[in-house]
Amino acid sequence: MAKQILLLLFLFIVLHVVDPAPTPHSSPPHACDASNPTTKLFQFCRTDLSVNRRARDIVSRLTIDEKISQLVNSAPGIPRLGVPAYQWWSEALHGVADVGPTPGIRFNGTVKAATSFPQVILTAASFDSYLWFRIAQVIGKEARGVYNAGQAKGMTFWAPNINIFRDPRWGRGQETPGEDPTVTGAYAVAYVRGLQGDSFDGKKTLSGHLQASACCKHFTAYDLDRWKGITRYVFNAQVSLADLAETYQPPFKKCVEEGKASGIMCAYNRVNGIPSCADPNLLTRTARGLWHFNGYITSDCDAVSIIYDDQGYAKTPEDAVADVLKAGMDVNCGSYLQKHTKSALQQKKVSETDINRALINLFSVRIRLGLFNGDPTKLTYGNISPNDVCSPSHQALALEAARNGIVLLKNALKLLPLSKRSSVSLAVIGPNAHVAKTLLGNYAGPPCKSVTPLDAIRGYVKNAVYHKGCDSVACSNAAVEQAVAIARNVERVVLIMGLDQTQEKEDFDRVDLSLPGKQRELITSVAKAAKKPIVLVLICGGPVDISFAKDNDKIGSIVWAGYPGEAGGVALAEILFGDHNPGGRLPVTWYPQSFVNVKMTDMRMRSSSSGYPGRTYRFYKGPKVFEFGHGLSYTTYSYQFKTLSQNTLYLNQSKPQTNSDSLPYALVSEMGRESCDTAKTKVSVVVENQGEMAGKHPVLMFVRHEKGGEDGTRAEKQLVGFKSIVLSNGEKGEVEFEIGVCEHLSRANEVGVMVVEEGKYFLTVGDSELPLTVNV
Repeated sequence: MAKQILLLLFLFIVLHVVDPAPTPHSSPPHACDASNPTTKLFQFCRTDLSVNRRARDIVSRLTIDEKISQLVNSAPGIPRLGVPAYQWWSEALHGVADVGPTPGIRFNGTVKAATSFPQVILTAASFDSYLWFRIAQVIGKEARGVYNAGQAKGMTFWAPNINIFRDPRWGRGQETPGEDPTVTGAYAVAYVRGLQGDSFDGKKTLSGHLQASACCKHFTAYDLDRWKGITRYVFNAQVSLADLAETYQPPFKKCVEEGKASGIMCAYNRVNGIPSCADPNLLTRTARGLWHFNGYITSDCDAVSIIYDDQGYAKTPEDAVADVLKAGMDVNCGSYLQKHTKSALQQKKVSETDINRALINLFSVRIRLGLFNGDPTKLTYGNISPNDVCSPSHQALALEAARNGIVLLKNALKLLPLSKRSSVSLAVIGPNAHVAKTLLGNYAGPPCKSVTPLDAIRGYVKNAVYHKGCDSVACSNAAVEQAVAIARNVERVVLIMGLDQTQEKEDFDRVDLSLPGKQRELITSVAKAAKKPIVLVLICGGPVDISFAKDNDKIGSIVWAGYPGEAGGVALAEILFGDHNPGGRLPVTWYPQSFVNVKMTDMRMRSSSSGYPGRTYRFYKGPKVFEFGHGLSYTTYSYQFKTLSQNTLYLNQSKPQTNSDSLPYALVSEMGRESCDTAKTKVSVVVENQGEMAGKHPVLMFVRHEKGGEDGTRAEKQLVGFKSIVLSNGEKGEVEFEIGVCEHLSRANEVGVMVVEEGKYFLTVGDSELPLTVNV
């Protein structure tokens, strides 16, 4: 009965968000209106011509002042050509959002809100690429719905954030898919394909027409915002060639090569002395040259100005303009290019050819979005209406995403799930228990609905007692005595604690991994006073050191709920009371408080003999609160390797080289695509649900070299694949992985070249292991 009441509450809120009879709205901004007779005179309006030819035609018709005006995110219209104003900056990190000083999206008309999915770090915990794709599909569809309603000035969205969550203190780690480049790359591909209107396998013929435009950011090695007086604006990331090749660049390579992203954002920081937006090796030779990027490159906001104003890399504003345009950047978020490009041109520091190149890239994307083909509502994606935004099916997907991401960290004596008996007395305590906004995380627009964890829990236990416990998440003042008194008088206690955007966000990194203020005191006092072991729920993006709770027998269960989005309260309640079996797994390592002694500015991934412990599960040598991939369930699963199509792979290199360990190795670049395609094997794993409850379970496969981790140069292990399987109690199922030598068994050497070493490798899933031999 409780579940039905909760679902009725959920549906009531959803169905009352969308106006069933939308009011009339203006046509979305576009060029080349068929009713305009001058349209026929312009080649850029001819859909039978190539995108490049049409873009070149537009650019050829512009005056130099008009050209310069288009190099910034708020591009003005060109009335004499019928070209409307365009806003390049819109956000859609985990839902269409009206974020920024001049948002491209407005919720001031027929559409008042959009589906707010879980923050990316929690979505990543599902380890489900197809779920990520479906979420992005919905975001792209809702973006079109807002645009078709006349409430958008652009269709270019500056997401996803695919930087590696390298340091647990990073305020923006919540926006990312976690610390692993394999997961992050897979997320990038799934998100871009979904948002832009491609198919999951990337084989849909788009005919050059994008549903919306995705932009992979922040290129590259960007993962420090503001830490102990050091800001992202001046930070010079010293990164080894090996770490660039193996950790920081792979997600962007995947985003471009497989996702076919139409946008890239270059970062604020310098990498090895060069500002990212002024690095031709990064933007032109790598992205456009090696990876064949086809799209536009934007700066992060005011990233061009800081090259002169803050970093002192450029000697004059005109030099900064020249640096970025010659490097391959196309549009400046901000007004710097609008102010200084004319004088840079007059001083011959840039040429009109540099400007034209940028503009052709920009107008090409607008054409691919269908914004130069006449009224978009009469074309592809024109049938997406305001009623498609916040639709019940989209709300259901937000709930599914939250359910599948939430991670059960501890469940001693099977404390969870809680009893649904209405007679059970329950207390809900904590500063995150009854605040809907906290569930959303950052870069969130107005959600379609709002259900707090407390509201959702009261769908099961109507008379649940509530107390805030702390004055705020910072918890400088804790009402410990009152909370203890409540805990003594009920059978069960759920504490909902953690962080919020006052503790971790853009431009604000943490300096501590402990819970803020007096949260720990409140938790331990309540646990000590309670009649039975309590449940601790953590709402936060980055990891926290909760060793005290992990080791406390009076704290029976711990749940990490991330920032679970608008449906997160409902999902959390369903898990607490057993209407959903949790299956999420941590996409980041949870470090102890002692990790704060490691400088956040140290970009090295690998450990060193000087005591540097390394970073992420691949290289970190030190104590952990919880491991990457940790996650419990209300059931138990076992794994057994079934088959390996080949247990020895031969690279057939006539002249193998030898490394410092005297191990023969082959260069991936010299093997060629055909050899790499041949050097693959398939492996099957039988998964059995040995418990009493059905569940969805992500299966994670790792690989390690027999010398892995010995000298700090090789990873301890590396994730090579992940797939989800749904099993009833007692049911067996099979998942298959394809292991490619070039993609999965290679590593970067000291000069950043990918190599495959001879030797024995071990594939692992859980406690099961299978050897695989590579002969060079």
